[in-house]
Amino acid sequence: MSKVTTRVGTRKLNQNQAVAAVASASVAAAVSSASASVSSVAAAAGVAGAAAAGAGSAAGLPSSVSPALSFQVTARCSTTKARVSRLVLPHSTVDTPVFMPVGTQGTMKGLTSEQVESLGCQLILGNTYHLGTRPGPALLQQLGGLHKFMNWNRSLLTDSGGFQMVSLLALAEITEEGVRFQSPHDGSMLMLTPEKSMELQNVIGADIMMQLDDVVSSLISGPRVVEAMHRSIRWLDRCIEAHSAPHKQSLFAIIQGGLDNNLRTQCVAEMVKRDLPGYAIGGLSGGEQKDPFWRVVDHCTNLLPENKPRYLMGVGYAVDLVVCSALGVDMFDCVFPTRTARFGTALVFEGSLPLKHRKYANDFAPIEADCTCSTCQNYTRAYLHSIVTREEVSCHLVSIHNIAFQMRLMRGIRQAIELDQFPAFVHRFFAAQFPDRNFPQWAIDALRAVNIDLAPGSAPSSTSEAMPEPMQQN
Repeated sequence: MSKVTTRVGTRKLNQNQAVAAVASASVAAAVSSASASVSSVAAAAGVAGAAAAGAGSAAGLPSSVSPALSFQVTARCSTTKARVSRLVLPHSTVDTPVFMPVGTQGTMKGLTSEQVESLGCQLILGNTYHLGTRPGPALLQQLGGLHKFMNWNRSLLTDSGGFQMVSLLALAEITEEGVRFQSPHDGSMLMLTPEKSMELQNVIGADIMMQLDDVVSSLISGPRVVEAMHRSIRWLDRCIEAHSAPHKQSLFAIIQGGLDNNLRTQCVAEMVKRDLPGYAIGGLSGGEQKDPFWRVVDHCTNLLPENKPRYLMGVGYAVDLVVCSALGVDMFDCVFPTRTARFGTALVFEGSLPLKHRKYANDFAPIEADCTCSTCQNYTRAYLHSIVTREEVSCHLVSIHNIAFQMRLMRGIRQAIELDQFPAFVHRFFAAQFPDRNFPQWAIDALRAVNIDLAPGSAPSSTSEAMPEPMQQN
């Protein structure tokens, strides 16, 4: 494996040099072992494409090693920018493209940690702002971090709290020092600076922690967007300096710049100079039109290092996941699967099922016939219709299915890329989501930019009988 040493705050690494060196070697060995396992399994299955991908660095695929993270691209789509990678973190190994469910306050609404783990989730997201106000750093430190507090054995990523600048703007005041919030819980004031964000995230103990960035609405332009982009770079340097545990927690930068690709270019250029373990594309999914959305994503993935993970923040619709995977994104998060469950909507390969609708009152089929989640194995649409939005257990049951759906979708994406059948997968996915072939124009344009044409008659034929269905089970 070719190693690219990642600098996460030079001063801090110097202070922890011996520990970091041992950690890097351990993570690198884990990646090597994982890649070897993928190769042997793929070879045994007779899947030549996956076997070649499993060879990893032997095939010249990008990789990087930092003190608390290793990233190895294991397969690439020959048509698009889609790729499969192995992300080794202190608490688990994560296959990407990956969707991360959101447990804002250390819990997934309606689900236990054991249930989330049983659904195949390797990495979930928590929010520093909310965790910093409740349960608070003192309690988390006493218990040894969020993993132990919520009984979660796999990896965690924490957002810095910057998103609250937009979502709680009426309660926030932004200055060069940081963000002053009024707690929605008790009305008290909290000053969140880059240093405080790092302090809180070090106590939380997430495997991946995000810098505090200056987040502005994607619907505005002009001087405020320019200011936010430059401030995010300055705050990144303060985060790097304040990060006290680079040997066990990886700090990601967040690219800002609104819908202006020139600003995005400037931001990427500066942040890449810091050579961090990974990079996120922030400031999107805030109500902007889909056409500028995908163009910013495509622009950023063209500029970001190939040997580092790329995280698109706040994206979770199925169509978005498929398109943005084609554009080269590795990581996604969103509250959508559990939030829509609370309104009685189940996610399915053909789109969604509004279970409140009267037509499901006598429908004794499961949500999806081929889904193996406990909800689909034990309950009918009719039962869910009878309790949805009226009984709390309905949110629990639909959330289980919706997260299972997201995991299956991402698994299907990865399998198709490994078999180099991703364009065929995309065609089958869109045909199911839009049976009338009324595809969104933005998706047509985005996929055309990476050589997939959704026009009638353009679907590629599969060259492998082993090509997975878009929602194939393990």
